[in-house]
Amino acid sequence: MSDARESSPTELVHLDIEAVNDTTAVASITLDSPANRNAMSQALLEQLTSHLHTVAADPDVRAVVVRAAGPVFCSGADMSEAARDGMEYGARAMVELQRQLVGLPKPVIARIHGPVRAGGLGIVSACDVAVAAESVSFAFTEVRLGLAPAVISLTTLPRLTDRAAAATFLSGDPFDAAEAQRIGLITRSVADTDLDAAVYEVVSSWCLGTAQGLRETKALLSHSLLERIDLLGEQVAEQSARLFSSAEARAAMRALLGRRKS
Repeated sequence: MSDARESSPTELVHLDIEAVNDTTAVASITLDSPANRNAMSQALLEQLTSHLHTVAADPDVRAVVVRAAGPVFCSGADMSEAARDGMEYGARAMVELQRQLVGLPKPVIARIHGPVRAGGLGIVSACDVAVAAESVSFAFTEVRLGLAPAVISLTTLPRLTDRAAAATFLSGDPFDAAEAQRIGLITRSVADTDLDAAVYEVVSSWCLGTAQGLRETKALLSHSLLERIDLLGEQVAEQSARLFSSAEARAAMRALLGRRKS
């Protein structure tokens, strides 16, 4: 029976595996990098990927919950790293992370308690189910930084209608959880006080399924999305890396970082 908690002073992502009974467990993966609003630094991406590999290999795990500590769910790419090092590594790591979530042989639910921006929406869209507190706001902010939501388009565009994608991608304006549900970005918006109960309801239902039933059903659901990631992943990674290294984007990122420090 699996029963694990991994943590260290430098760990940015925590894995908890809780036994439900002798043959069934639920894994919780928690982003915990509040200093940069749970931004997707290289270290966070590597740790998240490592924990997903662990979960995939655990025969007892039936369901996975992706959650976050601190007030923000995920603020997107780590702008400090991107401004300094570019996004050659980060863009490809984000493609792989989305593929890993979509292809994981266990269903994954995103528990969204706080704001989600830019790249964080790729995590949300790669999960099978996403439940958000009604107070949460979302935004595709890339356009305001000389960027495009290139890598996360792999999973976000299939969730949205063409009109909704154009409205949200081109404006960069924030929208609430009710709107996110209406346009298909999340599965359900609930009262803040009901978030844990709503997540528990979904996970409890999943735990009634067998490992084979869940694995094979998810494979049916994920087939076309995995094909899309494999077909376009390198193309959008190259586009993202090119945009992040442009003079326009670098100037915008420096200005943003300056505002955050002031």
